[in-house]
Amino acid sequence: METSQEDSLCTEMLLVTANVGSLFEDPERLLQLWLHEFLDKVSHVQAKFLALHLQEVGGKTYEKSMEYVQEFIKALCDAPVMSDYTCVQIFMDEDFKSAEHFTALGNLYFVHQDVASLKLWNFLTHSWEEDLQVIKGKHIYSGNIETIATKEKSKFPQHFFPECKWSRKGFMRTRWEINGTVFDLVNIHLFHDASNLAACENFPSVYCKTRRRALVHTIERFHLDKQNGTVPFFLFGDFNFRCDTEGVVKELTQNLSAHRVQNIKNENDKINYRNSTGDNVLTVGKKEFSHADHQLKFKEDWLKKFDRELEPLKDVLVEYPIQFVPSYPFEEDPEMPTDYMSTRCPAWCDRILMSPLVQEIVSNDESTYGMIGEAVCMGDHKAQRIPNLSQKYRRAWRSW
Repeated sequence: METSQEDSLCTEMLLVTANVGSLFEDPERLLQLWLHEFLDKVSHVQAKFLALHLQEVGGKTYEKSMEYVQEFIKALCDAPVMSDYTCVQIFMDEDFKSAEHFTALGNLYFVHQDVASLKLWNFLTHSWEEDLQVIKGKHIYSGNIETIATKEKSKFPQHFFPECKWSRKGFMRTRWEINGTVFDLVNIHLFHDASNLAACENFPSVYCKTRRRALVHTIERFHLDKQNGTVPFFLFGDFNFRCDTEGVVKELTQNLSAHRVQNIKNENDKINYRNSTGDNVLTVGKKEFSHADHQLKFKEDWLKKFDRELEPLKDVLVEYPIQFVPSYPFEEDPEMPTDYMSTRCPAWCDRILMSPLVQEIVSNDESTYGMIGEAVCMGDHKAQRIPNLSQKYRRAWRSW
């Protein structure tokens, strides 16, 4: 049982992850919708510590869309509901001209004025920042942030990338001590599936293996980090986890016949799975995954058994039970906010995971793991959140 001192210093946290690439490609229609839903959740939860991890900041056409990022940050920081968050630390990796460093990740942290004790780790000096001016107030780091020492950012090694071609994949972490409790917050973006046809050949797919390799690489890097030590960590971002596509196709095509369709250039090959009357039930192509009952079929519970990418890492990563529909790929149309695109098999790409040590610093089991904007267009990904996560007071926590 916690002591009265410990109970009084528990801190309610809200953790949120969101792939926001779509927002910056269609800002006029989507930015305000997204901000309204997010700020409404902040107002409802009233957490003392808010962590927002973004992926694909600036969108796919970031050369043209980066101008909207500052507008987004300003709208977020100036919102009335955020006025009591007097400590703001924002890290936006926007230097798209630096191929070897650019990740398009954004780590945004807001700390309420009522938080009694706050420290931020310096990854260069391997110590806590002593100057409160570095922590208190509003600090927005954007553009090229390679020299900012209060974050650690790394792109995955180039040989991890398919065909060794750079893309915006990597991680960025910060370390906090809040009311005596130390923990890392890590934003991560893993590799996507390039072809549905390749993904359904076997499980684990070639893409799944690449994601797993990068994820293990990241966890091992933290574990072997002697200079900064090991502390409990929350790892949340766009993992791009996909369902066991081979298993899903087998499940959906029992008693159906396969018909391969090829064009002359073999660029748009696809397979139509038809019933006994010749009707197409499922079509799988490189960038097509379409079921006759597409908008209902993938929201049913049967799909969860094919969410298997975390199975080999169950001893090193913990997750709250998933009780929401797949977070990707939703239509990017405000008129169709709950519909899935027929480009990929819907999957739980956006996740909030934890190291087992987190169980020692979380003080309640009332946390919920869910989706923001269930009935509103949030882009092709729906944001995930864990509100009411209360971390314990642990003055003695150290592992370095």
